[in-house]
Amino acid sequence: MKVLVIQKKRIGDVLTSTIIFEALKEKFPNSELHYLIYANAIDVVKNNPFIDKLIILDDIARKSKIEFIKFLFSIRKEKYDVVIDAYGKPNSVLIGWFSGAKKTITFYKNYAKLLYSDTIYRTEKSFSSATRAIEHRMQLLEPLEIRFKEIAPKIVITEAEIEAAKADLVNSKIDLSKPIIMISAVGSNDLKTYRTDYLAELLDEICNQKEVQLLFNYLPYQKEIALEIYNHCNENTKKKIFINYYKEDLREFLAVTKLCQALIGNEGGATNMAKALSVPTFTLFSPTVPKEDWNMFENGTSNVSVHINDYEIIKKITFNEEETALSYSKFKPHLFKDKLINFINYNIK
Repeated sequence: MKVLVIQKKRIGDVLTSTIIFEALKEKFPNSELHYLIYANAIDVVKNNPFIDKLIILDDIARKSKIEFIKFLFSIRKEKYDVVIDAYGKPNSVLIGWFSGAKKTITFYKNYAKLLYSDTIYRTEKSFSSATRAIEHRMQLLEPLEIRFKEIAPKIVITEAEIEAAKADLVNSKIDLSKPIIMISAVGSNDLKTYRTDYLAELLDEICNQKEVQLLFNYLPYQKEIALEIYNHCNENTKKKIFINYYKEDLREFLAVTKLCQALIGNEGGATNMAKALSVPTFTLFSPTVPKEDWNMFENGTSNVSVHINDYEIIKKITFNEEETALSYSKFKPHLFKDKLINFINYNIK
């Protein structure tokens, strides 16, 4: 059986959808599994043992109608038996339909129902620690008689990459004998970024509790925000922050994160990647993000998260910019500081 899985979204979504491949290989060990993604997500699926081939939809095919038609015909030549469309938007549905596969599966939409053999209604409430992010993807396998199973996304880092990361850290005067914590300092946008003064307060508490070294994860254009966090910290904490240590290459970042004892900070792609590397996470959810959808495999020890809805502070939030800022202002560190300290004591030795 030859299967194409489509997930043309953000890196975190591409990573999460890899659980489909593990479930398929378990049920159909001799199947050939291909993954259609954008080029920017290659690094999180590289070396995945359950994926046989990557199909890359590049910028040229995305922006040129002629090139996109050529891409469609290249998909059709593969002669897939099954297409699982985890993206489910018109563009991906067109690809799945044009593939010629007899079995085509995606989430329910009116247009998808017209073109696909199976459309799945997403469950409204989570029923496992995997959360709806995993549960919904497993639902796509129901037409293939694959039952739900808690599967965690996995990122595979090679020994060579680990050794290179160690050498780079040592060269940057970071002591491998002391605990290293990756700080997810800045969210993907302002509505997903915890207040800089509040995060600095948390970092002060971490450094007060443990002798650690802190690395900041942020994009180059976000450095001013990272520096703002740094400047809010006390002098003792500043000495433990390697503010200028930055890895632009995603595989290098992943290898460095693998060497960290924890990742703490704003919810986002870095959190999901840390979990896939089996690195403990303490996650600060934005008021705009439903925690129950993305707090995957929370267990109270190695994976912990907090959200303003955990506390009876604001009864109703419409998630506009003004109300999100208000929510963040009320989401003060003292509310969950004890939970953070417990996380630190459990995971940082």
